[in-house]
Amino acid sequence: MLQPDKKKTVVTIQRKKKQGEKITSVTAYDMPSARVASDAGIDLLLVGDSLGMVLQGNKHTLKTTMAEMIYHTRMVAAAEPVSLLVADMPYGSFHLSPRQAVLNSLRFVKESGAEGVKLEGGRKRLETIKAILNAEIPVLGHLGLTPQSVNALGGFKMQGRVQETAERMLEEALELEQAGVFALVLESIPEELGKQISEALTIPTIGIGAGKYCDGQILVFHDMVGFSNTYMPKFVRKYADVYQVVHDALTRYIQDVRDGEFPGEAESFRLKKETKEK
Repeated sequence: MLQPDKKKTVVTIQRKKKQGEKITSVTAYDMPSARVASDAGIDLLLVGDSLGMVLQGNKHTLKTTMAEMIYHTRMVAAAEPVSLLVADMPYGSFHLSPRQAVLNSLRFVKESGAEGVKLEGGRKRLETIKAILNAEIPVLGHLGLTPQSVNALGGFKMQGRVQETAERMLEEALELEQAGVFALVLESIPEELGKQISEALTIPTIGIGAGKYCDGQILVFHDMVGFSNTYMPKFVRKYADVYQVVHDALTRYIQDVRDGEFPGEAESFRLKKETKEK
């Protein structure tokens, strides 16, 4: 069992802003990635609906289902991470009514072990957020480029470029804070706007393509470790090249099998010679 002071909670995340400490976050979709991220010291793990793109190969997140999200969140929870564990509310899981949102949030907590949920949207989601909070479930907000709105936005485009939309985003950020979200993800907005919102809020901001002035940062795990050799957004920094490492390992394995070098003596079993007792 983890010591109470070691397990990171929403209080830990909020305290970091007050103490001037940056918050670290990555996505996690399974037990191995959750375990290595937690062991490395990541503050917050997000089981993102981005798994629909990263793991399933879809062009957007809209096809990701509640069943899939619960399945992957359960795997992440199995790692017993020290990191705070938050699950993404997928498209269609909170849009019909606050009641629907509460029921699905409860499923995340009871069936998969999530310690909070994230949902996209500003002013029009306030009543839904309040309903989830009334069920004692922490909520992580999300403004800027909201991937579930990809069709309405006309694609994955930077938000808050013009003064009018920037001002509205700041207003909505303040409203989300007042509603009770414990932190706010800001995605694909100008750095200046990320700074303005971060300074205006008492709750932490966690940026992804929102500049260095946010109170923390989040990246997709597979992107930042280089698990793919395809296009990456401008805001991604690859800290490793796992694709190349795995590719090289597989080519060596293929060659060893073809050359009869694998399996060798070390990987093979032998019959034991039985000896009779005297």
